[in-house]
Order: sequence, then structure tokens, then C-alpha cells
Amino acid sequence: MGAEIYERPVYALGAVIQETGVKGDTLRAWERRYGLPDPTRSKGGHRLYSQRDIDIVKWLIARQREGLRIKGAVALWRGLQAEGADPLRSSPAPQAEGQTLHALREAWVGACAAFDEPRAEQVLTEAFARYPPERVCLDLLSAGIAQIGQAWYQNRATVQQEHFASALATRRVESLILAAPPPTRRGRILTVCPPGEQHTFGMLVLTYLLRRHGWETIYLGANVPLTHLGEAIRTTRPSLIVSSAFQLPTAAALLGVARLAAQEGVPLAYGGGILEQEALRARIPGHYLGASLAEVTRRVEKLLSAPPPVPRPALPDGHRKALEHYEARQLQIESELAAQRPDLAGERWFRVANRELARHISASLALGEIGLLDHSMAWLRGMGGGELVPDEVLDEYMGAYARAACAHLDDRARPVLDWLAGD
Repeated sequence: MGAEIYERPVYALGAVIQETGVKGDTLRAWERRYGLPDPTRSKGGHRLYSQRDIDIVKWLIARQREGLRIKGAVALWRGLQAEGADPLRSSPAPQAEGQTLHALREAWVGACAAFDEPRAEQVLTEAFARYPPERVCLDLLSAGIAQIGQAWYQNRATVQQEHFASALATRRVESLILAAPPPTRRGRILTVCPPGEQHTFGMLVLTYLLRRHGWETIYLGANVPLTHLGEAIRTTRPSLIVSSAFQLPTAAALLGVARLAAQEGVPLAYGGGILEQEALRARIPGHYLGASLAEVTRRVEKLLSAPPPVPRPALPDGHRKALEHYEARQLQIESELAAQRPDLAGERWFRVANRELARHISASLALGEIGLLDHSMAWLRGMGGGELVPDEVLDEYMGAYARAACAHLDDRARPVLDWLAGD
């Protein structure tokens, strides 16, 4: 077909509807919002479409079937045009693949935010039909959960939305684990969350990836007490233990897992957001798996073939004494704080702050590095964009806590007192 004929506006709206299956209202909306298609008008004001316009509509429909929303499909069209390509003559797959999975993730996150379970499941079904399951787990589910968690942190999502999304994602990954093929590699791996750690989704995905790559992997779940873990290690005799921590207190609990693993003669590997801090990793004997789940299976393979030696950092004596002294006086500090600031003591956040600050101080002392508290305070100050606990209120609270600590702690808790004075 010649270019002149191909672009000649001769088809009425009804012919386009019949050819493409797209409703007239939808076509008019696309034209109004995005300029695609772009029909001309007859003398009587009626829309007239060319064969190229019809092919544009079909192209947009094809991108939607691949998972893009119309806005994303139009953006892809404009991007190809900006590169000097004719989208109708170009294969969009190489460029659009990542964008398409991104669009599916956005659709899934949106469905979870609306508590729309059927839509969320439909998106996942489409994603698993079109992409390898590892990619969907990493680039859609894990990234989507992280996106919702960040929105919660910034006070743009509720904890209920986060829990809803996590439940749907967990259910899907658990079904993948059950359907994983039998192990084909030597070595048994134990995956476990340390005491107090409730963030299980990353460990669940990791369990699936390890099984998918042929290792026998036993998943013990969240918040596993050390006594129970010891029994499991002695029963299963794993070649490797993999664990994770996302908060400072559970990183301290991970230290207990590391000591237990060393006692049982089993190497430990670990990951998790809080452990991206090099100063924290230096306190935990074990092998860091990195920040990317996608790299974990490769690192595990290297560890199982030739594990490098593990450093054995000792807890500084001053921090051990400080921990014992601080925990013995913690209740007295909180009582003093409430007496000093009765105007704050009635607030719910006050009780939460007391509990969390005590947990984080104890954790930093248990790890032998009081400076780790700086990360916890930065996180607290950013939570909810500073709206949940306003900075000025938090500053008042920390000042009052420092005074109460000075009244009940002596020089044995010098690391705590120095940190509070500096904060």
C-alpha cells in the first residue's frame, strides 16, 4: 500500500470500532487525552481515520495485552518516535519488556492499595504467564512490597495496605515453593528469621530462589527462638544457614544466631536492609549476601563450594558492662522520664518511643557499637515525613530521656550517656 493511500483519512468511526473492537467513547478519550489516534474531520465535522490510524489503535491494544496501561503504551510510542523510529515498523519488545513489568508492578501496587484482590491476582497471573517466575518474584512482588513499605514510611500508605499486599504476595510465593522441583544439588540450606524478626517476605522469596536453583531448602519462618533453632540445626544438619535482619534489634538477635551456628559448626550467611551498614556487618560473624536478592544464589553457590574464613569479633568489655547496667536501670529511667514530662507521658507515641529506644540502645550495646543508634534515629526522624512524631517533640523527648538517664546511670554506662549527650 502506498504511503499516500495508507495515510488517507477515509474510514468513519464505526469502521474503526468494527476493525479494532475498541468502543467509540474509548477512542475519543484516547484522542482527547493523548492525541492518539489523530483523525481528521470531514466538512460536516465527523471524524475520519486512515489505515495508519487503525494500525495505531491495534498497536496500542497489543501493548495493553502485554500488560501496559494506555498511558504507558502512549509513552512507549512517544519514546520510539523520539528515537526516530516508526513504532508500527519497530518491535517494541526489547525496550518495552522492563517497562511492561514495571507497569504490571504499578498495576499490582494500585490494586493492593485499593484492596482489590481479584485485580491484584489477575495482574499476578498475567505476569507469571509472560515472565520467568524469578523475575516476577524479584521485580514485581519484592519491588512492589518495598514500594508500598516506602509509601508507608512516608505516610502515603497505611499499615493495612502493607499487610494486605504482603499477605497476597506471601500466598503466591508459598505456592511457588510447594511447586518447586526436587533438589538436584548437594547441600541442605536452612533459611530462618532471627528472634523478633517479623519481615519474612524476603526470606520466603530467597527460599524459593534457592529451591528453584536445585538446593534442598528448609524454611523455618519468622521469629524463631534460639533454642528451637538449635534443635532444628541438630536435626537437619544443614550445610549452610541463611538469615536476615531489617532492624537494629533483630540484627542483635542475628548475632545470637551467628554464635549458635558457629557452636554447631555450620556457616552462616545473611542479608537484610539494616545490614547494608558496613559497621554493623563487622560485628556479626558470617558471610554477607549483598543487597540484591538476584545475586544471592550465585553467592550461596560460592559459599557452599569454598567458604572463606569468618572473622570472630569480640564484644568490647565496656559495652558488655554498659548493657548489663542499662538494662538493670531501664525501668527507673522511664519512671523518671514520666515524672519529668507528665505532659508527654499520656501520649501513645511516648510509650512506643520508650520501648523502641530501649530496644535499640540494648541492641547497639549487644553489638558493641553505640554509633549504630544514629541510623535508628535517622529512620525515626524520617518516618511519616516527620508528621507521626514531629521533630520538635522528638527533640524534647530525647532531651528529657538524656536527663533521666543521667539521674540513674553511672560511668558503667558511659557509651550510652555519651551518645545521649551527643544526640
